[in-house]
Amino acid sequence: MLEHGGRLLRAAQRYGIPAAHWLDLSTGINPQAWPVPEIPARAWQRLPEDDDGLAEIAAAYYGAPQALPVAGSQAAIQALPELRARSRVGVLAPGYAEHAHAWRRAGHEVETLGADELLAQRGRFDAIVLIHPNNPGGDRFEREALLALHRDLAARGGWLLIDEAFMDATPERSLCGESAREGLIVLRSAGKFFGLAGARAGFVCAAPALLAALRERLGPWTLTGPARHVLRHALADRDWQRRMRAQLQTQGERLAAMLRAHGLAPSGGSAFFQWRRDPRAARLHEALARRAILTRLFERPASLRFGLPGGEDEWWRLEIALTELGDCLR
Repeated sequence: MLEHGGRLLRAAQRYGIPAAHWLDLSTGINPQAWPVPEIPARAWQRLPEDDDGLAEIAAAYYGAPQALPVAGSQAAIQALPELRARSRVGVLAPGYAEHAHAWRRAGHEVETLGADELLAQRGRFDAIVLIHPNNPGGDRFEREALLALHRDLAARGGWLLIDEAFMDATPERSLCGESAREGLIVLRSAGKFFGLAGARAGFVCAAPALLAALRERLGPWTLTGPARHVLRHALADRDWQRRMRAQLQTQGERLAAMLRAHGLAPSGGSAFFQWRRDPRAARLHEALARRAILTRLFERPASLRFGLPGGEDEWWRLEIALTELGDCLR
């Protein structure tokens, strides 16, 4: 199993601090979640039905011709490599490590490269995997550059797979609207923007034949009835979405400014998180953890990812901790 953020209970045990006392900034999930209403009993009592309108509501939200609901984008990440013959695959790095892991496990030849190098060497690969905006580095790509990359790959039967898990704050940059093109696959996550990570819900936007093959591979009932009920309402709540996009942009800039003020200028980031490359990353992570603030530590390259605090009390708590860190590390 690969390491991920959100391991709060393990941190609580390691540092001897009750879980309720922690400020968890390790995940990049929106701390101001969509307000889940009461879930009707029938959602728990009946088998989920895939003709409940969720796919259509999701396609409208993402601006895609079609959207396939899946058990988090992770389900698609694991299944999609099984739908291709052995290929040479280029994966963006540093990035979400599950992509390279899944392609290797399925028997493909995988190479991880930085963004510029990966695009420059596109001719060497049968499939290319990008995260846009990248997690954790925040890399962004121009629309025309992505479409040109797709054309190059598709002309020889290749795939361009784009993980847009953190795209919701900037939907104008999404390629979901182009996902009917053969060989273009876009993954979306409901957990990050809506703050509903526990629902384990995501969507795949792609050409009909590939969606049919993926649906067959994943089998029935990929999402629970309660998750489908909540998502139908969340994806249709345009007023909340509009307000939250503006709020996330403001909070992402606020976090970047706070880190800069304490000598930790971000190396990259998005509206959901900020990322700092720093040879002291392990020391910083440890010092924050001893103050019950959990960040996401990366070893290669040595770096920290800071998610967004929630209420003003959490912002103030991070401010105090960063001030103390500066004193300790001088």
